[in-house]
Amino acid sequence: MHSLTFTEMPPHAVAIIGAGPAGLVTARWLAEHGFEPVLFEAAERPGGQWNAASPMSGAWRGMRTNTSRAMTRFSDVDHLDGAAVYPSRDEILAYLERYADKFGLTPKIRCGTRVERLEQASGGGWLMRSRRGAEAQTERYSRVVVASGRYVAPESPSIPGLSGFTGALGSAHSSQYDGAKPYAGKDVLVAGCSISALEIASDIAVSGARSVTVCYRRQRYVLPKLLANTPTEHVLFTRAAALASEILPPEDIASAFKAEILRRAGSPDQVGGMVPDENIFAAGITQSQNFLPLVAEGRIGVRPWIAAIDGRTVRFADGGESHFDALIFGTGYRLSLPFLSQELTAILMPKQNHLDLYDHTFHPELDGLAFVGLFDQAGPLFPVLELQGRWVAYAWAGIIPQMDQKQLAAGLATSRSGLHQNIPMNALALLFSRNAGVEPDLDRWPDLERELLFGPLSPISFRLNGPDSLEDAPALTAEAARCFGAIRGPDMTPEESALTELIKNSRTSLAA
Repeated sequence: MHSLTFTEMPPHAVAIIGAGPAGLVTARWLAEHGFEPVLFEAAERPGGQWNAASPMSGAWRGMRTNTSRAMTRFSDVDHLDGAAVYPSRDEILAYLERYADKFGLTPKIRCGTRVERLEQASGGGWLMRSRRGAEAQTERYSRVVVASGRYVAPESPSIPGLSGFTGALGSAHSSQYDGAKPYAGKDVLVAGCSISALEIASDIAVSGARSVTVCYRRQRYVLPKLLANTPTEHVLFTRAAALASEILPPEDIASAFKAEILRRAGSPDQVGGMVPDENIFAAGITQSQNFLPLVAEGRIGVRPWIAAIDGRTVRFADGGESHFDALIFGTGYRLSLPFLSQELTAILMPKQNHLDLYDHTFHPELDGLAFVGLFDQAGPLFPVLELQGRWVAYAWAGIIPQMDQKQLAAGLATSRSGLHQNIPMNALALLFSRNAGVEPDLDRWPDLERELLFGPLSPISFRLNGPDSLEDAPALTAEAARCFGAIRGPDMTPEESALTELIKNSRTSLAA
């Protein structure tokens, strides 16, 4: 027998859809500032993508983070002693559960509870229908946060003959991959140039496959996880780089970024990859520690995109063809929010795969509704999620001035006209930290100038000033900047000094 109940929730209650990293960190900050979060998690355990038991998880057996432990954490819970530079899937899940426990969130999570519908309530607020087994309930909340994840609905390409592929292991999306063992002794084709595609191809290539081929539509520049044994994001996703992009013409930024990539990692065609587009932003970047070395060794072949499939035979765009036992598509995810009412979908998603929002978070027509973590980003995610969650909490708690409808509408117009794919994390970190009032004031921290400009955008560096600043944040910021050698002392290189001077002069001109 099915049952349905209705509950009017108190004004300070906030429904949060999703108990992955985005939902948990937003709940932590809402709870800090007087709200009572209620988290809805479809899986039987929190963690989002990091919970391998969740049907929506794309994290495979043996997977490691592609960003360092210093950048795959929140500001006030560290990893356990002895954690690897790149923690495993299971270690990140355990970290998130420790985080939830520390801030009293675990009892507030309704695991195994799926949100079926979210709609505006007449008279204000939000009606949310959820279900756990046969028990369904509708509740009215004053505020709702959607943090259900950007990477939950696999995107599969349309290819002539794909449905008739007869390879012994069939075809699958990378979200279904759970280790290399089934592919031993097989000929495997991995389609895509995303991080997951290249990491999966590398995993299979060193685990006994007879052959591994990777095909893609465009060649991206491929960065390793480590640059001179320093995590890549500590070097490339810096505050200085984000500030420079606000000052210099786009063509100058592209040229400088490309020169840095070529200096640090080279071009894929040097070792057997295809030639990437001259414009690095048109080509895009991806990451894999072992992919290009395996291409150089001949253990991974590279082909252009698939033209058609006939049985086990795959024909490529260059006219070549090969036989395969398995196809794996690392072709990304589409934005999926099936619980939104038809009216909300029309307002928020007039274009497929994009949400119309002010700074990826609020909509001027939808008071009391916020979205966290639903942007498409390049680089470490945890620091950005925390900043966005803090911004939501501060805005709703009145800690920062409320944005008026004119501001929200202007931001919405900007969203509709801008680019939305692979936004660099340092650009988003600056955006959300400014909105939350926690961007580090460089003038207040002269002893941390190099760390703040050229070190990693560590989550603790956003606890230096503004709401919820910490007394030990300066020492911890310096420690995070120096932990893997990106910053070894206060003395800048000539290049760093020149960029610092440019940034300071620009700030002086704007202030004048």
